Amino acid sequence: MKNLLFSFLACFFAYTSSGQSTPIKVYHSFDEMEAAILKHDNDTTYVINFWATWCGPCVKELPYFEAAAAAYAGKKFKMILVSLDFAEQLDKKVIPFVKDHKIQSEIVLLDDQQANKWIDRISPEWSGAIPITLVYQGEKRAFYEKEFHSVKELEEIINPFFNN
Repeated sequence: MKNLLFSFLACFFAYTSSGQSTPIKVYHSFDEMEAAILKHDNDTTYVINFWATWCGPCVKELPYFEAAAAAYAGKKFKMILVSLDFAEQLDKKVIPFVKDHKIQSEIVLLDDQQANKWIDRISPEWSGAIPITLVYQGEKRAFYEKEFHSVKELEEIINPFFNN
């Protein structure tokens, strides 16, 4: 019983000390993730970034996403970072990465290895490479298969969603 309690507390503190207020949710299917996070609120602007800890350009741009999230705090804005790391890497790689990089944005992990079945649902333009960023509000959408090099560059694609 003590071992079970210790394991639970260790997992709890690993998640809460990662810099996130909630644990990283793992989705084992795109359908499950789509229903949970790909919302269509007409008055909220969503920025969804697909990344992985092993992707150099992804890691390089993450601070810009964090800065953008802070810049839009208080507005109808939601930043979600979708990790494409393997679920079995969550405890040993993803959570320590999030903690070390002090990431505050919501992070989910998509562990659906059937990418050919869901990539086109994000955008028919998507080659499958990462990083990619999807910005949307209601039916208005923008898709970017590229690395961002500054907060300013990222804000330039977000601002039009606030200036309708």
